[in-house]
Amino acid sequence: MSGRARLTLAAWGATLMASGALLPLVKPATWIFTAAFVLALVSGVGTLARRVPLARPLTLLAQTVAALLALTLIFTREQALLWLIPGPQALTHATELFRAGADDVSRYAIPAPDTEGIRLMLVGGVVAIGLLVDTLAVTFRRAAPAGLPLLALYSVAAGLSGGGAGWLWFLLAASGYLLLLLAEGRDRLSQWGRVFGGAQRSGRPGSAVAAAGTPAFAPARTGRRIGVVAMGIAMVVPLALPGLSGGLFGGGSGEGGTGGGKGGTISAVNPLVSLQDNLRQPEDREVLRYRTNSRDTGDLYLRLVALDQFDGTSWKSSVRPIEDVPKQLPWPQGLSQSVRITEVTSNFVASDAYDQKWLPMPYPAGRVDISGRWRYEPAGRMLVGDDKQSTKGARYQVTSLDVQPTPEQLATAGPVPEKLRSEYTKVPDSLPDDVRSTALTVTKGARNDYERAVKLQEWFARDGGFRYDVDVESGTGVQAISRFLKDKQGFCVHFSFSMAAMARSLGVPARVAVGFTPGTTQTDGSISVGIRDAHAWPELYFEGVGWTRFEPTPSRGTTPTYTRENTPSGTATGPAQPEQSASALPSAAPSASESCTPQMKRLGDCGPDAAVGGASSDGSGPDPLTVALLSLGVLAALALPLLPLLWRTRVRARRLGSDGGRGPAETAARTLAVWQEITDTAWDYGVEPDESQTPRRTAARIIRLGELRGESADAVHRVARAVEEVLYAPRPTPVAGLSEEAGRVRAGFHAGAGRLARLRALLAPRSAVRVRWAASARWSAASTRWSATTARWSHHRRTLTTRLRPHKPT
Repeated sequence: MSGRARLTLAAWGATLMASGALLPLVKPATWIFTAAFVLALVSGVGTLARRVPLARPLTLLAQTVAALLALTLIFTREQALLWLIPGPQALTHATELFRAGADDVSRYAIPAPDTEGIRLMLVGGVVAIGLLVDTLAVTFRRAAPAGLPLLALYSVAAGLSGGGAGWLWFLLAASGYLLLLLAEGRDRLSQWGRVFGGAQRSGRPGSAVAAAGTPAFAPARTGRRIGVVAMGIAMVVPLALPGLSGGLFGGGSGEGGTGGGKGGTISAVNPLVSLQDNLRQPEDREVLRYRTNSRDTGDLYLRLVALDQFDGTSWKSSVRPIEDVPKQLPWPQGLSQSVRITEVTSNFVASDAYDQKWLPMPYPAGRVDISGRWRYEPAGRMLVGDDKQSTKGARYQVTSLDVQPTPEQLATAGPVPEKLRSEYTKVPDSLPDDVRSTALTVTKGARNDYERAVKLQEWFARDGGFRYDVDVESGTGVQAISRFLKDKQGFCVHFSFSMAAMARSLGVPARVAVGFTPGTTQTDGSISVGIRDAHAWPELYFEGVGWTRFEPTPSRGTTPTYTRENTPSGTATGPAQPEQSASALPSAAPSASESCTPQMKRLGDCGPDAAVGGASSDGSGPDPLTVALLSLGVLAALALPLLPLLWRTRVRARRLGSDGGRGPAETAARTLAVWQEITDTAWDYGVEPDESQTPRRTAARIIRLGELRGESADAVHRVARAVEEVLYAPRPTPVAGLSEEAGRVRAGFHAGAGRLARLRALLAPRSAVRVRWAASARWSAASTRWSATTARWSHHRRTLTTRLRPHKPT
């Protein structure tokens, strides 16, 4: 294979390996096969153009035309001329598809469906990057700058996947770039001439290495070692650095803390990155199910995390100390014993598709029974996974308090502790004046913080003319709040952020909670929580009651009973006394019905034998095509390292198949094949062949360098004598048992080699390089035949033109 052909193949493979980071973004990921086909077509056109040869700009132009024709045939053939040539209608349709793809990207969460627009964006983007890589690495022979488009491709995938595309995709992308560099390095070295070797790699006495010093292939080996070490460092160093990353509502793979033990801190990224995408999902996928003994589940919001820091650009969680989860969580901050409360117990089962670090729980939780590596953050009363622990398939039980304050208790709340007030009433200096002025106007006439909070809630939810719209651009900074107050349309993020900021501007401690609304009750009594139930709401602090939920978002959730005008003011009961109708344990007993629905299986209501923890929440199985392709890919990946072993085994079996033939020619061929097998066996164990030697000298050299003794050394001499007779005797005598002689030689090498040398000879035999030599020879022969054929056709064409040319009359 020529240097340019090797570079072309490396550029094609490097682009596809970097494109692997895009596979988790879309389901199903069959678009990669379309991209691979178009990219192979573009690479083939480039190979033909360079062999003509065409000028570099013309080569790039030919590849671009081929890419456009292929994309037209795949995506806009019905609007194109002759299904192939892009006309005005085809360009218009392609523009519409691209615009639809951009809308789909902003509408769907990961993994997005494989729509036609998204497929066009992915395939077109990969082909464009591949064309650029091929131009830089092959046409201009500059492989190093080709890493920039590959890095851009991987960076786009990492950014869309929420900050990280996974170590496997990084390894593939880096390996592809490394192979491209090695291919270019080998091509540059080959321009100095072909490197020949007899014993150049053995380093034994008398070899060329021992005489000349440095091995000929040291630069290539050094480059491979440097690349492997660099990739290892790039993968190991981030694992040693603490941090927390990942999305809130799934797909994230970030860490939840900084190691085990009782100490440590938790530093959360903004957890609202994917909330809007979840609300826009066309299919409401189930994230968890639960059963509870609460009589009224309307107020049973499932809280994930509290955002208590507002810096003017976004709301986020503060850096807080974390600790092991106590058996009994501390009493809620600020909650008085005089407030009516009910103890509620709930059993949860998370979907296998729901994978994130924060644990959904009713607030305030008093006890959490869950297995795994979970940590507790006291200030926000949150549980976060540690050491890659996530909610995927988790089963847990939460005992929580249903706090039922009266309006009188909230209105007569005592003064807030100064430390808490100073922390939770901070607003940035960049907060626009209209936010505070609007808050003062809305709460005009309020006599206390409770009435101010209720007025703000009613203004957002009912009186202010606001409209719920999930398609509004989601902003989290002060300008987004100001714009929301003017446009009066948005979704839960805008409502909760704006009410919390306005409450803080009035001196009321506030923060934003993120989680899920209570969900939907099913026919079997369980409650299903879907991805569209994702929600954000403000929490305001009242001394004697603690952190209290409000609901300013219209048409979402439920309005708390203590904020309604007709709320009766009953007398408070003792703390933590369950209601008469509430059972001591949640109704999670196995159903008496003989039929068992998938939902009951997920909750374990069919008994221990029927519970299926790994079932999908929607009952759908994996795509058969995806399973088949993945299986083929795994088999190919497993078989690839074994190809040298399989080839060597097949060649050995063919050479040693029989000991003789029916004629002198076949006998000679069989003897030479056995001799070839012995020399290749010696090569596999480090004794490279030297074809300039006679068979007798070659046998002595094999025995000396291979350190053979006894029967194996005698076998080499016997076969060498048979080869000399075949080569020089007028009538060679057939010799029996040559296959057994080759087996004795191989056994001698095996016995005298170390463990690593044996593995090398078995799994990576050096003689397998003959495959590359044979392929190169066939390619050269084919090129020669093609050149000769082209020359003959050119000669015939010139001759025919000369004969058909009209002659002038004389």
